[in-house]
Amino acid sequence: MIRILIMLPLLLVAHMAAAEPLTLTGDFVQGGLIIGQTTKGAAVELNGSPLRVSDTGKFVFGFGRDFKSKARLLVHLPDGTSVTRDLKIKPRVYKTEKLDGIPPSKVTPSQKFLARIRKENGEIARIRAIDTAKSWFESGWVWPVTGRISGVFGSQRVLNGIPKRPHFGLDIAAPRGTDVVASTDGVIRLAKPDLYYTGGTVMIDHGFGLVSVYSHMSKVVAKDGQFVKQGTKIGEVGATGRVTGPHLDWRLNWFKERLDPQLLMGSMSGAH
Repeated sequence: MIRILIMLPLLLVAHMAAAEPLTLTGDFVQGGLIIGQTTKGAAVELNGSPLRVSDTGKFVFGFGRDFKSKARLLVHLPDGTSVTRDLKIKPRVYKTEKLDGIPPSKVTPSQKFLARIRKENGEIARIRAIDTAKSWFESGWVWPVTGRISGVFGSQRVLNGIPKRPHFGLDIAAPRGTDVVASTDGVIRLAKPDLYYTGGTVMIDHGFGLVSVYSHMSKVVAKDGQFVKQGTKIGEVGATGRVTGPHLDWRLNWFKERLDPQLLMGSMSGAH
């Protein structure tokens, strides 16, 4: 009898956990990625816009660098009921660096490059809009390369008094020729050896609007359309594009929202 009385509360807790209609994991800060789990067959909206939900009830969303402090998540359950979560997003303070005396050509590209830049930016925007119905991101995340963190997400430079676009990636300094690997399973959507700003660049589609970017590589070995498993070599560290030294610029996007990949990672110790 005593054993039965002990087991009943445990069974009740297990039942309640199994019946939980919504769980969210991740960092509720600017730059954070959230992975949600809801009931199979549910529909989910973030600030009134529908999110892709897998057959098992998995979904993702993220908060960009300057995302506002609040968001509303609405889940329509198959039984006709709904769950609402009012989310609070913590703001961040970003590093600003002022540099004067920079040659104008290094601050603003000349007219002869503008057509090329527009074309490349258009292709990048097209890829960031892809909404693949595959949850390859569930493979998790590993460091694409290890080294010294030389640039952080969200920082901004003011060159000759002109504020430039914030840095939307994580810079990892490493020797030229160091292997760069895919952080997560996915399909290569872009593999180019020489984009104007980012040089040797690879973009990987991880599904549900999540796309990672690997830039300034000296060598690109990935191919457009190739499916890569986490840890697969995609290129080598370099200093191509508009940079001053060898490093990898690693970025993560959820559609138009720029996310901070460092928030997903633990220590570099023990990484490849």
